[in-house]
Amino acid sequence: MLTYSNAKINIGLNIVEKRNDGFHNIETIFFPIGMRDAIEIADSKEDTPYTFSASGIPINIDAKDNIVVKAYELIRAKYNFPAQDIHLHKNIPFGAGLGGGSANAAYMIKLLNKKFNLGMTIEEMENEVSQLGSDCAFFIANNPAFANQKGENLSPIQLDLSGYHFLLIKPDIHISTPEAYSNIKPQKPVVSLKELIKQPIETWKESIKNDFEASIFPKHPLLAEIKEELHEEGAIYAAMSGSGSSMFGLFKDDPRTLAQWEKHYCWKEQF
Repeated sequence: MLTYSNAKINIGLNIVEKRNDGFHNIETIFFPIGMRDAIEIADSKEDTPYTFSASGIPINIDAKDNIVVKAYELIRAKYNFPAQDIHLHKNIPFGAGLGGGSANAAYMIKLLNKKFNLGMTIEEMENEVSQLGSDCAFFIANNPAFANQKGENLSPIQLDLSGYHFLLIKPDIHISTPEAYSNIKPQKPVVSLKELIKQPIETWKESIKNDFEASIFPKHPLLAEIKEELHEEGAIYAAMSGSGSSMFGLFKDDPRTLAQWEKHYCWKEQF
């Protein structure tokens, strides 16, 4: 059985406060996009709990450490179903702020639930996958959502971007979590993103920010340059997704892809 796990972008991201457990409370808007990985499972003939193979973008970790395998083992520990051969084809780039790994985990659980008629509800699947990462739960319902706390507390929102053109550029820059949070100064926003997202898209440029940009752009000026170029090419709104390093723009018309962007990973679609 085959499924396709999609990526997401963050439209705005506020670092609200540091928690006592060392994490941060945030608020952000998750929005699904069409970039996808593929996950396939089939009954295994091997005398092992699972086999794992991968293709596409190289995965340089042991199978047991891959989040799609962790999701599989999490569910198999609770339900009795046959061992599976797992194949993951990676297309969503790593370290991009697109939630590719989190989506893989969520879609593995949804795939197992469907194949073996496990009867898990959306809420049950969200609770299970939340053990693997703060943004994993979003990909269960996979609809636009306002997220707060660590990113796991979700509230559905009405956000229709139909007809807008989307361009994403992911340069070869890796940003670690410690680097992303360095020099961050948490601050509660005057107006919540949950309210700002209701405003016309033309106002987002001035009102909706990603707090990570302030600490990351000085260290990686190429990202700031790409954002500025997106605006110059007509983007109504441009920003970094999550903690980077993907930059994206929303356009009314199909944007051209500039020559200097083509050396990077680029993704275009129309919503």
